[in-house]
Amino acid sequence: MTARYKTDRRSLENDCEVDFHTASGPGGQHRNRSKTGVRLRHKQSGIIVTATELRSQARNLETAYRRMQERLEEKNRVPKKRKRTRPSRGARERRLREKTHRAETKRLRKKP
Repeated sequence: MTARYKTDRRSLENDCEVDFHTASGPGGQHRNRSKTGVRLRHKQSGIIVTATELRSQARNLETAYRRMQERLEEKNRVPKKRKRTRPSRGARERRLREKTHRAETKRLRKKP
């Protein structure tokens, strides 16, 4: 089966809107006055990722693209089909014995 969303870098650059914003947090004056925070929005899926950890806009952009790729790969993953299984007769009997024993224990806790 083919993937719903392409995750290579060229496709991501075409499919994402890039927005730069002022990052908050520690980092001093340079971080506060420069637009180093990066926000990527994938147009087709609507996924939004941000990267504001570093003071470098270029490195934040790389981090954001890597996060977007991981999120899209997770969304592309198809879960395996589950087989229905039934408990064995022995397992059913053990469960019933345990329930009976538990009920008896609780019954004995009550006042006579």
